[in-house]
Amino acid sequence: MLDTAAPPAPAGFTVRCTRTLLSPWSRLSLLVLMLAAAVTTVLVFEPQRLLSAGWPPQLSGAAALVLFGVAYGLCTAAFVPRPILNLAAGALFGSQAGLVAAVAGTVVGAGISFGLGRTLGQGALRPLLRGRALLAADGQLSRHGFRTMLAIRLFPGVPFAAANYCAAVSRMGWLPFLLATAIGSVPNTAAYVIAGSSASSPTSPAFLIAMGFIALSGLTAAVVAWRKRHRLRGE
Repeated sequence: MLDTAAPPAPAGFTVRCTRTLLSPWSRLSLLVLMLAAAVTTVLVFEPQRLLSAGWPPQLSGAAALVLFGVAYGLCTAAFVPRPILNLAAGALFGSQAGLVAAVAGTVVGAGISFGLGRTLGQGALRPLLRGRALLAADGQLSRHGFRTMLAIRLFPGVPFAAANYCAAVSRMGWLPFLLATAIGSVPNTAAYVIAGSSASSPTSPAFLIAMGFIALSGLTAAVVAWRKRHRLRGE
């Protein structure tokens, strides 16, 4: 009898499928889908409210701090605003422990975003860098990563997630990125954590100083952005 079994698929077809699935644009599409799913999950379930309510209530001490830090990082990677989480950290754990949990969560979230952007987005986006401004920003992050990211973290007007993914597209290293994030995020994070921990006493010096720092840093960011905008328009 004749063998009626189907011939095996050519190896070239498998190679082409593998290359397509692992191509830069396929990985970028996967990143976009993951971020869209994360944002949808945040909008539907609002995990920031669960964190601010002290979820899960059966945990306390170091375990609660670790869980909060991990959840904080996942939320920031899904574009949850950090000020909300910082206020919750202060209200739940106080100024000192809350600051530790918030900064740790900030580093975790930045690392998640940086890793996703570097693995899934860099290959497709780097060839698209055109124009003087984009090339200058890429060169600054690639050559002077630590001090540039430190300035970005100290400047409250730059969106956290956007800075993470922009740094991931550049050639900036992991260590300078995470170290600058940890150091540069402390001042503004501390202000929000202190405000959250003393929110029950809105006339206390700690609360007033924290709110004053937040207002002053926001005003400074607005002035600097306004001056940069007009300088660019003049050029």
